[in-house]
Amino acid sequence: MAAYKPVVVQACPKLGERITQDTLYWRGYKTPVQIKEFGAVNKIDFSPVPPYNYAVTASSRIHIYGRYSQEPIKTFSRFRDAAYCATYRDDGRLLVAGSEDGGIRLFDISGKAPLRQFEGHAKPVHVVGFLSDKYRVFSGGDDYSSNLWDIPSATEIISYSEHTDYVRCGCASKVNADVFITGSYDHTVKLFDARTKSSVMTIEHGHPVESVLLFPSGGLLVSAGGRYVKVWDVLKGGQLLVSLKNHHKTVTCLCLNSSGQRLLSGSLDRHVKIYSTTSYKVVHSFNYATSILSLALSPEDETIVVGMTNGVLNVKHRKPEEKNEKSQKKRQPAYRTYVKGRTYMPKQEDFCVSKPVKRVLRKYDKLLRSFQSSKALDAVLEPPIMLHTPEVTVAVMQELHRRGTLRSALAGRDEKQVNLLLTFVARRVIEPRFTPVLVTVADMITDIYQPVVGQSAIVDKQFLKLQEAIGKEIDYQEELLEVLGMMDTLFATFTKKRDTCLEENKSNGLTEIIETNRNY
Repeated sequence: MAAYKPVVVQACPKLGERITQDTLYWRGYKTPVQIKEFGAVNKIDFSPVPPYNYAVTASSRIHIYGRYSQEPIKTFSRFRDAAYCATYRDDGRLLVAGSEDGGIRLFDISGKAPLRQFEGHAKPVHVVGFLSDKYRVFSGGDDYSSNLWDIPSATEIISYSEHTDYVRCGCASKVNADVFITGSYDHTVKLFDARTKSSVMTIEHGHPVESVLLFPSGGLLVSAGGRYVKVWDVLKGGQLLVSLKNHHKTVTCLCLNSSGQRLLSGSLDRHVKIYSTTSYKVVHSFNYATSILSLALSPEDETIVVGMTNGVLNVKHRKPEEKNEKSQKKRQPAYRTYVKGRTYMPKQEDFCVSKPVKRVLRKYDKLLRSFQSSKALDAVLEPPIMLHTPEVTVAVMQELHRRGTLRSALAGRDEKQVNLLLTFVARRVIEPRFTPVLVTVADMITDIYQPVVGQSAIVDKQFLKLQEAIGKEIDYQEELLEVLGMMDTLFATFTKKRDTCLEENKSNGLTEIIETNRNY
């Protein structure tokens, strides 16, 4: 009796993901830690000084977390309503935040009660921050105004009312202590100089502006609003350098890494995109569970923190670099011990004994070997095999069809099993690699279970899905044939024109030769 040959599963080439240095780097973060906040996280800000704690603004509280802590190490809760945009000063000793009631509060990190309170906005203040001189605070509110405040005297220095809609984002220049920028829902980004009474530059973004970011050099400005992230050259009067449209929904937050070579953007489409600041192409992407409202990267790029609309804080820490210390292992035999005799060539009088290789058969192969066709088909209709390796299921169906036992294996099934079969066929019949086999399977199933159509609503629904899938595929094929016919016509026209041009060139060349001979 001949030995059983296992089922040959057709292998299809897979398109592998392109692995780059950025892919390896950004994959080097650990499994995220999930922290639940009291409300949507509208701002995350890292302290610029070690140990790089970070402030999380959510609901009516500001929580201070340590780098590796999962519980807040400090809480500021002196807000009657929602708090917004808690931001550290450059020395990490003070924290400023806006609020729903229009007030601005300044906190000392080592205390609890506000050091200063700035009153002047008539509506909620969504954006606050320190100027680089550390003694002034800028703010923007829903009353369309952008204000500048003096910390020692707790008084308003100047108020700008140039925006015509809510002011929801802003940043300060690290190079010039008098310059700060605000973005508004009126689609504009305005650059203010504290020494002047009006804005010195206005940039039209084209969509409600959700976030702005100034490069450390102060020469480039990034604005985010709608699905667009735009980069502007401030030194050239606000010239647009590049417009990026890689998100599917509104972009809500921006962030730079410590070197300024990578730009991160978060969006309501649940993705964080990472761009190279030299080519402005996406080099990596993170996927999250829900829409993203805020994003921050620690000063040493060791931690990525993302705040989401459902109040969940997602924290990823970078894996520590492995030390190249040689562990004391038990000494293994030398390499020559393993390869001894490998190169020996048998002589003519030697008798060679071959060691049989034991084959491990899979479950469906064992069942096929014992001619249990129905059970073999059941074995490959299990959800893990159907979902992840459908080529195995199709290969067994093809083998049963070759043996002539496919019809008997498909027959005699109950409602649940028929539903499973039809689900698989309807989903995979449109794939070109499976179509020849699954069309035959679908034909047999229709012939076998046609008498029971109308007795089960579940089976009838699956038959309708199969009919719809095949109908759509036929329509696609007809459209493709029409396009192919159009292309053939175009190519034929181009070929005729080319042949005509060649004939004209040849006749012109021949006429020129005759005229030249006559002249001679």
